[in-house]
Amino acid sequence: MRVRLTLSQRLFIVSAYCMGPGMTEHYFNALEHKIDLLLARVEQLELENSTLREQDTRLREERAQLIQLNDQTRSKVEGMIQRLKALEQNS
Repeated sequence: MRVRLTLSQRLFIVSAYCMGPGMTEHYFNALEHKIDLLLARVEQLELENSTLREQDTRLREERAQLIQLNDQTRSKVEGMIQRLKALEQNS
């Protein structure tokens, strides 16, 4: 069974390990910097994902409106064609 740790728990374990024998303050700082970069990237991707989801919603709504407009226009044109055919047959 695999144990799921929160991000803060993972950071605590990593920091405890980094301060152990064989690890220098430099490595710990480098690791901390990389974690900061990863967290910033996650935040950026979450924002981008949110923006894309909003855009997707807007585009789906616009598509539904365009489909409805297309159906209405097709119906009107078909009606005009039927009336023209009827006029042509009556003349």
